[in-house]
Amino acid sequence: MRSFRSVVDLVLPSRCAGCAAPGGPWCRRCAASFGPPFAVARPSLPPAYALADYAGAPRRAVLAYKERSRRELAVHLARPVAAAVRLIGATPRAGPLVLVPAPSRPAAARRRGGQHMAGLARRCAASLRGRGLPVTVACAVRLDGRALDSVGLDAVARAANLAGSVHAVAGRLPSRGARVILLDDVITTGATAAACVAALAGAGVTVSAVLALTVTG
Repeated sequence: MRSFRSVVDLVLPSRCAGCAAPGGPWCRRCAASFGPPFAVARPSLPPAYALADYAGAPRRAVLAYKERSRRELAVHLARPVAAAVRLIGATPRAGPLVLVPAPSRPAAARRRGGQHMAGLARRCAASLRGRGLPVTVACAVRLDGRALDSVGLDAVARAANLAGSVHAVAGRLPSRGARVILLDDVITTGATAAACVAALAGAGVTVSAVLALTVTG
């Protein structure tokens, strides 16, 4: 798939993932559709934020990055995420800042060429370190193969689907006292983020905030 994408990119001009305009993978107008973080009300989560509604250009960008091998979008999507992390993570409290990417199902990750949120988290952390903010990434949560695709499931069914399938990864946990931000692509019911938060809590890690690219209505 990625080899085919490389050949296509050589033959056809790159088009914006948000509006299909020629000239690059992500145009300035679509970039403006991701704003500063706004609060998301999900009772099952710690303070949660998103950068856009799951609609229009942001939705198309998330799908292109996640499902259509548009990995070149990582550098562009990392910019608004990094700006949001600076706002959310700004606190006088001491302690390292750690980004924990929400995991995908193993089968989905293999199909997509890797854990897409881990790649985005690493881009974001590199950008922040370049600006003098020490940030690390900890792939500290995994989703096992028992979980099914959650598309179309309601809140109760999503929670049941994830029950017992989300695990903290020993040896990859953030250090005690770290400010931990969980990164996700879309918050729907909040079930995935809540399961990740609970798995980390069971391992003694407190998630300070959840940050998503988008949120459903």
